[in-house]
Amino acid sequence: MDKKEVHKPLHVQVAEKVIDALRQGTAPWQIPWDSSGMPLLLPYNFQSGNRYKGINALSLLMAGREDPRWMTYRQAEESGMQVRKGEKSMLIQFVKTKDEQLKRDSSGKVVHDELGKPVKETRELPHAIIRNAYVFNAAQIEGMPKLEKEKPGNQWEPIERAEKLITSSEAVVHHQYSANAFYDLKKDSITLPYKDWFSESGKYYATLLHELGHWTGHPERLNREMGGGFGDPLYAREELKAEIASMLLGQELGIGHDPGQHYAYVESWISILKNNPFEIFSAAMDAERILGYIMDIERKQEITNEKVSLNAMQPAPVRTTGYLTTGDKIPYNGSVYEVMGHLKQGKLKMQESLNGNAFTLSREDKLYEALLYLKTHVGAEFQNEKQPNEIMPEGNQSQLDLNR
Repeated sequence: MDKKEVHKPLHVQVAEKVIDALRQGTAPWQIPWDSSGMPLLLPYNFQSGNRYKGINALSLLMAGREDPRWMTYRQAEESGMQVRKGEKSMLIQFVKTKDEQLKRDSSGKVVHDELGKPVKETRELPHAIIRNAYVFNAAQIEGMPKLEKEKPGNQWEPIERAEKLITSSEAVVHHQYSANAFYDLKKDSITLPYKDWFSESGKYYATLLHELGHWTGHPERLNREMGGGFGDPLYAREELKAEIASMLLGQELGIGHDPGQHYAYVESWISILKNNPFEIFSAAMDAERILGYIMDIERKQEITNEKVSLNAMQPAPVRTTGYLTTGDKIPYNGSVYEVMGHLKQGKLKMQESLNGNAFTLSREDKLYEALLYLKTHVGAEFQNEKQPNEIMPEGNQSQLDLNR
């Protein structure tokens, strides 16, 4: 890591790099790609397999490495590998909410197990602590196995997946004979050109998913400040969030990413980041929330489909009675859905553990019925240990999950 950057906060370092990249047209979300070409590979930790998120993901993307695998010096050693001498690391940050300590008895003496080894226990910290970590890319490490790139699958699969996601979202989509694509907050609707205006189907869906990113900002969804249109600083911020989210969605679905006409916002983005470097942190955080909200739509539909299949196998329909209540933790489809509290109009505040996404749920929602079915007939009880949270510099209370 450059010595000049050691004392700069991470968001300042990333903001400065993003400004330079925006001027050159090389920011990650400015580079188009499609499902038939080389996919965007988002950085992830080689040891855990978890993707880096938020500001950490942007920081590592800005390093310009072709290999998406990263790990700490210690992780490399634990894996029997060695960081080459003289290689420079990249800074990432995380919030530590728990700490491992030696277990002591009532007299203060260290407790030992049957083999005579000190017993350790995990305790909640009174306050979250921001920790720095330094990671190296796979290209800097000797002994790294060759990166296995995924073989191209069915070219139509990403398109079909995107189409199902749009349908499941129940977003109102209008088409017109015009080159403009936009989301109307007042009407809560998306308008874009007909499919035949696009050179390929992937670009149509990439554009539609970008507008779906704006759609999540509605007060009944993620409730973001959207701004009043082109020229409004708030709207420029919203476009930055939607562009980063589009990049993440394109990679998640394999549909590709098309920056379209959003180069018009470059100067506004540069001005925003110059005036307040922390905006890049906020943009990355909200982009992850957009991604999580949209992918939750797909997960809800998968749960509903599986429940339909499960019911079809039953000899007779089983009536589900009861209700979900605060504290319920119901595991399903590789994740855990927890009821965090009750809201107005009978809605529930929910949290999904896989990505740490929060959302509201009503009794009319199909997911509610699916979770209630599992609670009633399977008797699901599960205690899930929370993962470290994405960092927020001091003075900002928002948090975002980070998988290290």
